Amino acid sequence: MSSPTDALQRLRLVHEDAVLTTLRASGALSRGQLTERTGLSRSTLFAIISDLMDRGAVIETDAVPAEPRGRGRPAALVSLNPAAGLLLGLDLGRGRVRLAVANAAHQVVATASASLPEDAAPLEEAEAAIRLAREVAAERGIGLGALEAVGLGLVGVVDETTAPAPLDLPGIPRTLPACYLPVARRVAEEFGVRVAVDNNARLAALAEATWGVGRSVRDMVYVRWSVGVGGGFIVAGRLLRGAHGAGGEIGHVSLDPGGEPCHCGSRGCLEGGIGGQGLLRACAARGIRLSGLDALVAAAQDRVPAVCEVIVSAAADLGRVLAGTVAQLDPALIVVGGELAGLGSLVLDPIRDAIARLALPRSPREIAVAQADLGVNASAMGAIALLVHEEPSIPAHLRPSAP
Repeated sequence: MSSPTDALQRLRLVHEDAVLTTLRASGALSRGQLTERTGLSRSTLFAIISDLMDRGAVIETDAVPAEPRGRGRPAALVSLNPAAGLLLGLDLGRGRVRLAVANAAHQVVATASASLPEDAAPLEEAEAAIRLAREVAAERGIGLGALEAVGLGLVGVVDETTAPAPLDLPGIPRTLPACYLPVARRVAEEFGVRVAVDNNARLAALAEATWGVGRSVRDMVYVRWSVGVGGGFIVAGRLLRGAHGAGGEIGHVSLDPGGEPCHCGSRGCLEGGIGGQGLLRACAARGIRLSGLDALVAAAQDRVPAVCEVIVSAAADLGRVLAGTVAQLDPALIVVGGELAGLGSLVLDPIRDAIARLALPRSPREIAVAQADLGVNASAMGAIALLVHEEPSIPAHLRPSAP
């Protein structure tokens, strides 16, 4: 059960969102206009505006309102401050870096992506991410001098509890696995701001819970089905990382302890069977050779029988793993993202069936299974959500204040 303080904080955030949404839709408005359009009381509205101004999310101008006011000094106008408190989200995935930029009002103002070599070294990935950020800033007229923090989404277990050594740069987590240090260090050096790091599938879960299909629930399981298989758990509205940074690693549940070795050190992992390469191998065994994951998805969309059979069987395997997760976590919602999720009912129906049959079938409850909303930019947006909601080291004026 949430505390009264939590309830007040959520109410304040709802009111704040109403003000920001009204300003996005209407442009600069007086406080009186905002009071009328949001339905908030004068005292509540003024308190929220004061807080947003302190955080740099909105600014005040002396411009004359559109409607005449008669005698006296024109009312000051309040508007979003698009130039202040920029947040940068970067997703360094397998073969691609994606970017999202948000302003101090937490409004995403730019997204972009660029390819990465499959065998790119960490510093190559960092340089590609920096280059993309600089190019987008130049093209869109975004001043990176207003950058406050960077969120990084990286592949694999991000464990902040077993560091090889602390870094001498402010803002980078004091503990981070050695493989991630070059990327975080280079980004921090380039931009001179704080850097927060997490697994990119977990960040996609956080994005869906913040802006996507999961925004109305507080308990959610997210799985990204793509070249690999990853996930994230939202429990009581918070991202669950686990004691060792491995929370949400759905792809590394072993279905066959005597199966093929996995890069995680185990055998017969779900990812090896239903990840991109596993699906391509299964299709090849049926005489259908495809060039990659995009070609496989296209063949399934064309309803090539053998390809559809492979995908339905893989979705049933995923459903069985998710059924165990549902029995343990009791979420309100399962969200499926990644390229395979775009196949809709072909993959969602076998998952629903497995959960209904295997996850406490006599329990009087319904677990919804839905396709993700945010598409390929989810992890980059989740890196921004990490900065807004999760990372305690970012400047106070960018964090929602207590009521």
